[in-house]
Parts: sequence; structure tokens; C-alpha cells
Amino acid sequence: MERLWAPWRVKYLTAAKPDECIFCAKAKAHNDAEDLVLWRGECGFVLLNLYPYNNGHLMVVPYEHVPSIEDLSVDVLTRLMEMVQKSMAVLRCAMHPDAFNVGLNIGAAAGAGIIEHVHIHVVPRWNGDTNFMPVLAGTRVVPDFLEHTYELLQQAARELGISSVCGAPPPPTESVP
Repeated sequence: MERLWAPWRVKYLTAAKPDECIFCAKAKAHNDAEDLVLWRGECGFVLLNLYPYNNGHLMVVPYEHVPSIEDLSVDVLTRLMEMVQKSMAVLRCAMHPDAFNVGLNIGAAAGAGIIEHVHIHVVPRWNGDTNFMPVLAGTRVVPDFLEHTYELLQQAARELGISSVCGAPPPPTESVP
């Protein structure tokens, strides 16, 4: 059997589980480059997924710590969808995908890895990006380092005028537990 090595992922696999919600911690931290947060808006932020389905897999996360979109206001939902649009534009500019999967996994039975804080996945897709690896080996091949993908997407966001969407202020402390 041949092996596929991805040693860069070991720090994510062996890290201790945080006591606090990872999304709330990233919202408060403002270590954007370290946390791979691409930009922030008034109601949420966009970051790279540490366990991507595909290269460039982004997540749009509201500042509000709620488990479902049912718990968000229409205004926040609208702003999050605007962030999804901008995420797709950045991915198109930087990576030229053929298509996208955009969706939410609400609840453990639906496949949510973080069930307590709703978030929207934006996954770029290319013709032929699904091959035998996930089917036969249960393995996804992500061909780039997350940090390099982050820089590539940051550059595209700047080109599109999307860096830190409208210079959004940090979220109010009461909306981030």
C-alpha cells in the first residue's frame, strides 16, 4: 500500500479541544492571519476551514453564538449571504473554480462538526475534483498549504476591494459569549 503524507495537518489533529467555541474565540481574538480569517463584516466573518473538503473551502460565520439560522434575524441572514457572494467572487478571482457547493449542516445528524455555532460552507469545485481517493481510501487530497491559500485569497479580496468588508468594527462583546 502506498502512503499519502500530509504532516502539516498533525497540529490540527493533535491540538487539545478548546473550552470555548472555536468560532467565538476567533471572533474575539483578532489574530486574523494566524486564525486564517480572511475578512470581517458587521455581522460575521469569513475564514478558511482547517479541515477542508476542497482547496479554498471557506466558512461564513455569524458573530452570534446560535446553533441554527432560525435563531438569526433576517438582517443578519441577509448580510451573511452577502458575505457568501463575496466569498464566491474572491474564490473565482483567485482559484477559477468551475462550480460551488454552498450549504449548512445544522445538527450532528446532518454532519455538523461544530453544532453549537451555525456557519455556512462555501466550497469551490472543479470538474474532476472527485476521484478515487475519497471513494476507495476515505481520503481527500488538498494540494496546497492553508497558509498559501490564505495569502492567495487575501490578494484576490484586496483586488476586489473586499478586505475587511467596509472596515467593519469588532463585534459587540455581548454578541460573542
